[in-house]
Amino acid sequence: MPREQTGSLFGEPEERPDPAGPRPETPPNPSAPLADRMRPRSLDEFVGQEHLIGPGKLLRRLVEGSGRIPSMILWGPPGSGKTTLARLLSTRDRTRFEPVSAVLSGVKELREAIARAREARRHFIHTLLFVDEIHRFNKAQQDALLPSVEDGTVTLVGATTENPSFEVNAALLSRCRTVVLHPLDEGTIASLLRRALEDGERGLATLLPEVPEAELGRLARSSGGDVRVALSALEAAVLSSPPGEDGRRVVDEATVVEALGRSRYSYDKGGEDHYNLASALIKSLRNSDADAGLYWLARLIGGGADPVFIARRLCILASEDVGLADPMAMVQASSAAEITRLIGLPEALYPLAQATIYLARAPKSDLVKRAYHAASADADETAREPVPLHLRNAVTPTMKAAGYGRGYRYAHDDPAAREEMSCLPDRLRGRSYLDDPGAGPGPSGSAEEPGDP
Repeated sequence: MPREQTGSLFGEPEERPDPAGPRPETPPNPSAPLADRMRPRSLDEFVGQEHLIGPGKLLRRLVEGSGRIPSMILWGPPGSGKTTLARLLSTRDRTRFEPVSAVLSGVKELREAIARAREARRHFIHTLLFVDEIHRFNKAQQDALLPSVEDGTVTLVGATTENPSFEVNAALLSRCRTVVLHPLDEGTIASLLRRALEDGERGLATLLPEVPEAELGRLARSSGGDVRVALSALEAAVLSSPPGEDGRRVVDEATVVEALGRSRYSYDKGGEDHYNLASALIKSLRNSDADAGLYWLARLIGGGADPVFIARRLCILASEDVGLADPMAMVQASSAAEITRLIGLPEALYPLAQATIYLARAPKSDLVKRAYHAASADADETAREPVPLHLRNAVTPTMKAAGYGRGYRYAHDDPAAREEMSCLPDRLRGRSYLDDPGAGPGPSGSAEEPGDP
């Protein structure tokens, strides 16, 4: 660790650790995972996120500039470079990096980190407080950050894979700039894999690996935009390939497939992606696209979604978007739901897939939805309208004498009653919710409404 000789500013002269703490460029432990060893040490090594670190872009200006770094929330998928960018922001002169994990820390740890930041501030050292997975902090923990952010004790850089609009307190979010990171594309990930293979200091070059381009492409495609997953799989594949007589480790397809393990999905069944995938499924079925419907169904199932949740979405769509155009759609969806509850996965994927195909191919009508919401709007406006006397139930002689039930005509014995007897309040006489083209649509998208467990 760098050391400095302190003077009268800090009290009696003595040798003590640099108040800024270990610098981000400190060489990683050789036994650390490849993804950590290959973490970029400068913007020149960073690949991807050109919209943020390209010439003249926001984060490049902040890293290379001398002005105050604003507090910010880095929002992006796993392995997109959030932690690395936060570390690079702290490489500026007289700035220390204070990492906190929202998974492992509570208010006590936050207060200790802020206390260290105050002490460093006395030595004219500024602290960049990095909170990984900040969406995991509850309201009290997020509120504990506010005073130190407001008074400038720390610059907060939070990292999250979840939409900060939903997961970060409004008070804290209003004090931070939201910076959006994108998943890394396959070409970018492949280039980083090649760099790891060729790097003899931090990478795998000393192991003499030989990885065909086709397998590098497989690793890049299967990583879901997460370079950490790709590098971890690459390291596992190289280490598990025995060296030949010439010492070289040839990595074949079977080894790469084994290193990748189960196909990885960009999915968190408790987070935003859960509802994004469900939304994609429902909107594909509304669009009568059976192929897309099957694809998104497979993404949900492969990502671990509750099959009963999927079945409920299909049941809602069967009524909301197919409805009277094919009443058998509800039978298909409800049967798939019942079978799913009865047998579970993996067998339930077949009735779910059958219902998905049926609903995609079925004719579509949202008449039921539009008609109901038009009736609901009228019901709200006429909530105090009395029930017409002829529709009331004359239970007692007094009620009968008051005219309850008088003029009611039994439609089975008097078919003309269907046309001549109104069953609506007087103010709505003649109103038709099924034929009136003015019956506007009700709330859209209920089949993927969030909040359903």
